[in-house]
Amino acid sequence: MPVASPSLPASPILDSLNAEQRAAASFGAHDAQGRFSAGPLLIVAGAGTGKTATLAHRVAHLVRNGVDPMRVLLLTFSRRAAGEMTRRAERLLAQDASRQAGRAAPAALHLPWSGTFHSIGARLLREYAKRIGLDPSFGILDRGDSADLLDLVRHELGLSSQSRRFPRKESCLAIHSARVNSGRALEDVLQRDFPWCVDWRDELVRLFRRYAERKQANGVLDYDDLLLCWHAAMSDARFAAEVRARFDHVLVDEYQDTNALQAQILLAMKPDGAGLSVVGDDAQSIYAFRAAEIGNILDFPEKFEPPAARIVLARNYRSVQPLLDAANTLIAQATRRHAKTLVAQRGDGARPQLVTVLDERTQADWVIDAILRHREEGIALKRQAVLFRSAHHSAVLEVELARRDIPFVKHGGLKFLEAAHVKDLLAVLRWAENRRNAIAAFRVLKLMSGFGPAHAQRCIDLVLEPSRSLAEALASFAPPAASRDGWPHFVELMRGLADPAAQWPAQLGPVRRWYGPLLERHHDDALVRAADLDMLQSIAARFGTRERFLTELALDPPQASGDWAGEPLLDDDYLILSTVHSAKGQEWDCVFVLNVADGNFPNEYATGRAESIDEERRLLYVAMTRARDFLYLLEPQRYFTTQQPRFGDAYVHGARSRFLDDPLLARFDRVAPAAVQHDVASCADVPPEAPFVDVAARLRALW
Repeated sequence: MPVASPSLPASPILDSLNAEQRAAASFGAHDAQGRFSAGPLLIVAGAGTGKTATLAHRVAHLVRNGVDPMRVLLLTFSRRAAGEMTRRAERLLAQDASRQAGRAAPAALHLPWSGTFHSIGARLLREYAKRIGLDPSFGILDRGDSADLLDLVRHELGLSSQSRRFPRKESCLAIHSARVNSGRALEDVLQRDFPWCVDWRDELVRLFRRYAERKQANGVLDYDDLLLCWHAAMSDARFAAEVRARFDHVLVDEYQDTNALQAQILLAMKPDGAGLSVVGDDAQSIYAFRAAEIGNILDFPEKFEPPAARIVLARNYRSVQPLLDAANTLIAQATRRHAKTLVAQRGDGARPQLVTVLDERTQADWVIDAILRHREEGIALKRQAVLFRSAHHSAVLEVELARRDIPFVKHGGLKFLEAAHVKDLLAVLRWAENRRNAIAAFRVLKLMSGFGPAHAQRCIDLVLEPSRSLAEALASFAPPAASRDGWPHFVELMRGLADPAAQWPAQLGPVRRWYGPLLERHHDDALVRAADLDMLQSIAARFGTRERFLTELALDPPQASGDWAGEPLLDDDYLILSTVHSAKGQEWDCVFVLNVADGNFPNEYATGRAESIDEERRLLYVAMTRARDFLYLLEPQRYFTTQQPRFGDAYVHGARSRFLDDPLLARFDRVAPAAVQHDVASCADVPPEAPFVDVAARLRALW
């Protein structure tokens, strides 16, 4: 039975926490052998209740109570989140040491096993690769490369030349990913999420089987394979016992966003729940389209016997109480949830407003006027945000912002690693890292003049022969005439990259010099694109090896080069535009939510199932709880269609969101902008002597 430790002096590490946070951070006790242990724990952390701080304090508390950081596994959903929690815990331990007279300052806290599910899975798979039938140098396909390989296999199987519409590569990849991550049968996935593909079930099975075979032949894994292989390996009792014994404590952030496969991996890691702590908020589960399963957090306590302890964090440090009253009322309608009522630490404030406007143009005008008014009252543009259900909902607003000279940053668009020149450079490194990576090899060879599919495939087949090294195989290949002069230079480049003694990140210098002329040949804006490659080169210096660099970029890619450089300096100030999904985890003083009407909240495609309606409700809840002081929901009365109708503008009337029922409406102040006064003279103002046209006479004259 756990007992209190008499030897460790009291620590002020937890003094800054409230009672519920402190209970969560310190959960557990020392056993008879003096080891700190704990049973399974679910921390239900409402929006703005200090989830990250609580988890960081728990890490610090574990380390201070003798838990070896090497035996702590911290699983998050982004590289930055893992780094931030580690830094916070390190600061707490340093502060604790400085307060304890005579105690030496601790060494820098290092949590070697902190990261995303996929990055931790990749590390374990590489470490145990030979014992589970994998090549330790396996490559990792990013989503774009996975789609390209699926498309290649799709063409080889003749599925691209059907007389009926067969799913494109992006849809095929989405179906494959949903099947793997949800654990549901393919038939169920198709019926529920891709009903138009049901008739292609047998062809999709053939496609996915060939896709798996091709990945194995090329020595690569895709994003989903990292979880699938980890899960499969844990089904072996000896392997599971060995991995399980490495970690005393497993902490999981954002548990509401886990899928079925991730939950099963965790249960295999800690079948009795000992040392397992998960943190999340079921009210913010909004990623079902990525196979996230809300049942993981709702049913977590009952997975263990006795059930896991549950601690609810409900004291909100972000928003004023009227905003939380509205959010509490909204989420109370959910079919299933962990009950909690958020209470504002900051006290009272302005009531949220429901603003009814005529159309999307009027909505844009009203929002901009309100933004400028708040700016004059001292709320900078970057402390205000406009949120929307889908990226195209901000189109009218963006035009008006540009016209009024209001700078803005919109979260979305082409991702950094999807740019062609970045993928080109990474393909060279990936081929050098794994000679069997035919996807990377094909991309590299196609960059050079004269290389068509036939030449590229012959070269790849030659390289795959195991009797010679990569450089020797390339040197023996006869390139097409157009690339003959530059071929020796390329062979020397790959020889240097394949050399185990090659220093990292110095390898990028020769790659940049080889690729420079190709960049100018393939892209008119070579100078602009070269700046992205400079950024990539600076990123590389942060990783100790080429393998870690390529793995981390594939598993946790930056959305844009600015993700690595801090906030974009577009102006002295700028407004934030964002989809609600991208806004999760953020907060602003003032938040505007566009197009709150049925068809958007909830989305028209989500109205067929009760669980989808619940997720749409949670999406609106997330949008509302991003606001600190001011919240505005906008509901246009009509939406113009995009056709050019014969008899004037065509539009449809917007229906009030079903979420805005009477109890929720009572939490809002209602605003309706005054009617626009057009500066047009009335008929009475026309002087009698003014000339006029007898329109009626002209119409009669037509016949």
